[in-house]
Amino acid sequence: MALKLTTAILFLHRGAMASFKYKNRATDTALPKISIMVPLLKESAIVSHLLTHLRQLDYPKNLLQVILVMERDDITTAKTLAGTKLPPWITAIDVPRGTIKTKPRALNYALDHCRGSIIGVYDAEDAPEPDQLRKVARRFAESDEKLACVQGTLDFYNSRTNWLSRCFSIEYATWFRIILPGLARLRLPVPLGGTTLFFRRHILEELGGWDSHNVTEDADIGIRLTRFGYHTELLPTVTLEEANCRGWPWIRQRSRWLKGYAVTWAVHMRAPKTLLRDMGLWQFFGVQLLFAGTLSQFFLAPLLWTFWLAFLALPHPLTGFMPNWAFYTLGGIYLMSEVINIIVGMLACTQAKHRHLLKWVPSLHFYFPLGSVAAYKGFLELLYKPFYWDKTAHGISLATTPAQPPTKPERQHHVSGG
Repeated sequence: MALKLTTAILFLHRGAMASFKYKNRATDTALPKISIMVPLLKESAIVSHLLTHLRQLDYPKNLLQVILVMERDDITTAKTLAGTKLPPWITAIDVPRGTIKTKPRALNYALDHCRGSIIGVYDAEDAPEPDQLRKVARRFAESDEKLACVQGTLDFYNSRTNWLSRCFSIEYATWFRIILPGLARLRLPVPLGGTTLFFRRHILEELGGWDSHNVTEDADIGIRLTRFGYHTELLPTVTLEEANCRGWPWIRQRSRWLKGYAVTWAVHMRAPKTLLRDMGLWQFFGVQLLFAGTLSQFFLAPLLWTFWLAFLALPHPLTGFMPNWAFYTLGGIYLMSEVINIIVGMLACTQAKHRHLLKWVPSLHFYFPLGSVAAYKGFLELLYKPFYWDKTAHGISLATTPAQPPTKPERQHHVSGG
């Protein structure tokens, strides 16, 4: 609650932020080689969509390398690509069979095949803005060597599909437009998204690539960048994705994310003194607030929901076990958190393309309990299959996909985390 409130206040004062200005178009001779990795697993409906948007990227194709990364036993994707003619700058590679099958393991394998000095990651359903790579190249060229990664903004192209996709869109707008920029301004570790990430290759190799066993590898590498003294910036460029708009698949996806958060926190807290020494007190506190705080919020939510009994003047089982002042303090904190969630959600939806979501913000009260279900599912998986990658199906809402991503995104701000 405190983190969300603080980042919302920073959002309201964003006029003080340094505005990113896309200056003169860089000449092609000054641009770096960029390698993009796109992990694919059992994809068929989405491949044509992906290739369409990759072809729309406004970047010299002699300086662009796209690698479609497939598992060797993925017959579905292999058959789909077999009937597709790829341009010479797009290639497909097979990841050898192994004891685990995760996205970070596939990325680590494909990294050895990359030739670019900048390494990017897209997901199968992504629709990036055409000028995105030029913005990435320019930002790296203008920054110092401590900038290791730039993270683009993620949004959904199917936010109107149903109630779940609307709530998911509100959550993403809050995360990528308020919370992550706020974390960067507060100089706290930035947990990366799984796509529209761009790294300096030599720094990524210095870190040893991704943790192949972590099912939320993006959040983990965000912490490791901070531990190594580097930082991440939020770049004003948008990639459209497909919101998971079905109940059980949404819970499966979210359980994987929360399970990865738990693994990330546990791995880095194996030696808390070392983590504190590497990051300093402020950033160490940020890790606890973001990871332990997020997990505890979802696990304790069922207990907090019981306070609605008191608000409805019904008996509450805790009144006999704690003083009245403590009980009503907890109840007040819970009520305040609900109010803050609504206010921040509405702030995130003030931009034109999200205003149709404003009336749905109060319904987040019924959306977040799904996260608690996912948290308990993820906890059970930690006990018997911690490295299991619960695959999200893509291409469910392609009928609502725009023909091409917007070329003139809404006004945004460049935010530095350094």
